[in-house]
Amino acid sequence: MKNLQVMSDKTAIALSVLCTIHCLALPLAVVLLPSIAALPLNDEAFHSWMVFAIIPVSIYALTMGCKKHQRYRLLWLGGLGVLTLILTAFLGHDVLGEFWEKTLTVIGSSIIVFGHIWNYRLCQEHTACACHDTPE
Repeated sequence: MKNLQVMSDKTAIALSVLCTIHCLALPLAVVLLPSIAALPLNDEAFHSWMVFAIIPVSIYALTMGCKKHQRYRLLWLGGLGVLTLILTAFLGHDVLGEFWEKTLTVIGSSIIVFGHIWNYRLCQEHTACACHDTPE
């Protein structure tokens, strides 16, 4: 079970970073390699799919981590990041404009990454804690 929680933290971090890279690097990639414009990567559906991938992974990793280390503030932090990504994905650049869409996506992804790194470190500290040593 521990390995699944660790992999979930790492997966959520990777998905959030991928979302940020997509937002920031895709316009540059289209300019440098115009054939990328033919791929469906610029579609708003990409943001929705990324959010739908991040939600269950983040919920699982943060919930399991919080059960272990009892720091439930991380759920609020992760929830704030996921909520930011959800609102940004569904409001899109039509409502927010391109600048705010990218800015809020980067902020939401950064919050998620920070929360999962914090969760991962707390879980590692809790596992190394002397309170889990079995008496002999």
